[in-house]
Amino acid sequence: FITVASTTSTENSGLFGHILPIFTDKTGIEVRVIAQGTGQALDTGRRGDADVVFVHAKASEEAFVAEGSGVERFEVMYNDFVLVGPESDPAGIAGAADAAAAMKAIAEAQAPFASRGDDSGTHQAELALWAAAGVEPGGDWYRETGSGMGATLTVAAELPAYALTDRGTWISFQNRGELAIDFEGDPALFNQYGVMLVNPEKHPHVKAEAGQVFIDWLISPEGQAAIGEFAIGDQQLFFPNAETAKAEAA
Repeated sequence: FITVASTTSTENSGLFGHILPIFTDKTGIEVRVIAQGTGQALDTGRRGDADVVFVHAKASEEAFVAEGSGVERFEVMYNDFVLVGPESDPAGIAGAADAAAAMKAIAEAQAPFASRGDDSGTHQAELALWAAAGVEPGGDWYRETGSGMGATLTVAAELPAYALTDRGTWISFQNRGELAIDFEGDPALFNQYGVMLVNPEKHPHVKAEAGQVFIDWLISPEGQAAIGEFAIGDQQLFFPNAETAKAEAA
């Protein structure tokens, strides 16, 4: 078996439940997933407690490789982030010019906002949006859950509150209550996923051969097809783009 440190979004969405049995049937390699925020998953890789890291915060991933903790970064798939909130949209973000304007409107209205607050890829994207809006969030309206995406959406549904979520977890989330997508479609909400082998030169116990087999499968036509086939109802949750990334790099 190999150990993969990955995001709560890949686990919560059901993606791994779909693709990992296909991989294991083909290779005989079992994949054990540690589902964490991206920052925690990268730290797990830095400690050598995983063989592969599969996350979604490109700058942090590139730093992970540059510092020698990872061997090489491969782009695998993408989807996007959406801003969900009460259907009544008390901050009026549905008509915002862009995502930063939507965030600013939430802050100005002091409408409840549920943040993961866990250095995950989603949390890093949220902080970038606050910075673009010129806002330092805080106060009673801003609730940091310190939890994964599914748990944070549950808090948002209970309050109810706005939240930033990846679309994959949102589609698979069942207990929406009053929540709906209030803002979407800004290019700033693009959400890219990458995968990296933990450097066996730093951590000799890393299962480098089996880990690379998993990476090669993810970015192969078969792995990319498996990712693209994963849907709930008629909604595709992730869009494979390893081939596009390789072509652009060439």
